[in-house]
Amino acid sequence: MIKPTSAKLPELSVFFLCYNEEANIENTFNRALPFIKQVAQRFEVLIVNDGSKDKSALVLEKIKKKYPKIVRIVTHPVNRGYGAAFKSGLYNSRYQWIAFTDGDGQFDFSEIKLLIAKQKKTHSDMVIGYYLARQVSPMVILTSKIWELIVFILYGLRVTDIDCGFKLISKKVADTIPDLEAERGAFVNSEFLIKAKKAGFKISEVGVHHYPRKEGKATGRQLKVILKSFSDLFKLWYKINFTRA
Repeated sequence: MIKPTSAKLPELSVFFLCYNEEANIENTFNRALPFIKQVAQRFEVLIVNDGSKDKSALVLEKIKKKYPKIVRIVTHPVNRGYGAAFKSGLYNSRYQWIAFTDGDGQFDFSEIKLLIAKQKKTHSDMVIGYYLARQVSPMVILTSKIWELIVFILYGLRVTDIDCGFKLISKKVADTIPDLEAERGAFVNSEFLIKAKKAGFKISEVGVHHYPRKEGKATGRQLKVILKSFSDLFKLWYKINFTRA
């Protein structure tokens, strides 16, 4: 069993994804900030506003105004999708280590200590969370497992939860692997792990808790998003196997 560590990282970028999360994002940030201070000597927080149509932008400006030295807001004028938001957070992060989670508050950010402890024990380049008990419908869990099976068949990637939105990443991974391409769908998590594995980076896993969404509605299970994810999945497979790119 991995125990939380008290050792601090030299530096850490943390980014949250936000799409129509006016009811959640401030609380997510406020709950995370004390633990960010505990685990990093130097840190920054990025919040990616992916074209929110509610009052998320006003909430983010309030956070930025209160913490101008540590908070940066990355804004997409229109909604571009989960993959685009993830890439904006990843590629705008400046520090040696990068932690990422969603802005909906379904993870306990204090468990970043578990991810850091796992990294220190294994010397991994990336530590990804897996759900101890995912707070979604059985159908979502089933379709996620089918997706993971397809990814394993096509790419040989075997992890417990490909799409778990809680990760600790060495910046050298983001700086080394080919640029991520997925935009609209949720394939970006799979693409990131596939390219990291192909580049020889070490990936470890640790269990994290997942809590019910208190406000708002997830959009990742819309049909157009699912279809785009499958399109991206097979495009990358074709590119890897039949082109020299």
